[in-house]
Amino acid sequence: MTRDLSALDDCLADAGADGYLVDADGTDSNQRYLSGFDAPDPFVTLYVPEDVADGNDGANDGGTDGSGLHLLVSSLEYGRATKVDGVASVARLVDYDHRDNVTDHGPVAGRARTVATFLADHAVGSVAVPADFPLGVGDALRETGVDVTADRTDVVTGIRATKSDEEVEHVRDAQRANEAAMAAAEDLLREATVEGGVLHHEGAVLTSERVKEEIEVTLLRHGCGLDETIVACGADAADPHDRGSGPLRADEAIIVDIFPRSKETKYHADMTRTFVKGDPSAELRRRFDVTDEAREAALAALGPGVTGADVHDAVCDVYEDAGYPTLRSDPETEVGFIHSTGHGVGLDVHERPRVSPDGEELRPGHVVTIEPGLYDPAVGGVRIEDLVVVTESGYENLTDYPVEFVV
Repeated sequence: MTRDLSALDDCLADAGADGYLVDADGTDSNQRYLSGFDAPDPFVTLYVPEDVADGNDGANDGGTDGSGLHLLVSSLEYGRATKVDGVASVARLVDYDHRDNVTDHGPVAGRARTVATFLADHAVGSVAVPADFPLGVGDALRETGVDVTADRTDVVTGIRATKSDEEVEHVRDAQRANEAAMAAAEDLLREATVEGGVLHHEGAVLTSERVKEEIEVTLLRHGCGLDETIVACGADAADPHDRGSGPLRADEAIIVDIFPRSKETKYHADMTRTFVKGDPSAELRRRFDVTDEAREAALAALGPGVTGADVHDAVCDVYEDAGYPTLRSDPETEVGFIHSTGHGVGLDVHERPRVSPDGEELRPGHVVTIEPGLYDPAVGGVRIEDLVVVTESGYENLTDYPVEFVV
């Protein structure tokens, strides 16, 4: 995958650091993005800019200094790591007497000594590290003479915010799986019968858990998975992050929010729809219609050069004009529009940029959600969410799923 790391080069130049060091496993999205490698145990990635490597030529006779990405992994992962595209070199912990280091100095100081020798082999004496770099290893590295500076700008996360065409396709593929799962959930609701105000399917009470099961099975069949999802009914749906539980009821709003991750590419998707089986109240229907209007207003405001704050304001305008409170109009409100309009999606389901009161300028390649919603325990919750990518001329909606209320 092609990545523009010029911002990382600038960050290192500003910090006066020779390289950027990450020590984490493959579940860390910055590690996954920078290294291109996925492993269940922590491994080390060192990035050295070309100008630094050129200045270090000959600084360490016999070493392997050079620009680009250098990995330090266990022997178990060495074979796979050597197959990663775009990596300049791969070394093994055993090449640096790691077991002896741990035996003599303990796991933290021993790892630091191993990493310090690895850095010396690349003529790197100073590194910038993510702000959440392991503190013990960082302190122990300093004790070996390595200059360690925390990167408080979170530069790699900022780079990740702008997606390449390949990354957008990864998100698009995950969204197609998401749409199949949403359709499976909607089918269960549509096929359900109503008995005593409660939904039934094939002779059994239809529960939030049963719908979630159908969602998860469908996602697995499409190469995706998730840790949890939201199928929340009635008052449960009035809490935006209530996962939902128990029987689903007729005439009440049911929020279905699915945010899967591709097992192959590790990229996420995100989508929400709100359904009613039966006859919603006039107020519930009005809230749905206003929320859809707010979604359309956000999309109309979206484009390169616009800030996430601008898009968020467009949603607040619709809600406030319709008489509903927002956190903009009442920062202490517990009902109405009580969250941001959206967030970035990629290797993390919540990442930069933000579509919120403090949202930054949107640029082509930014993949964001647009998800206005209204919440009140006395009425229920309504949320509609699309996933879009900002383009040179506006945006492309990556969501190809109808916005329907009554099923």
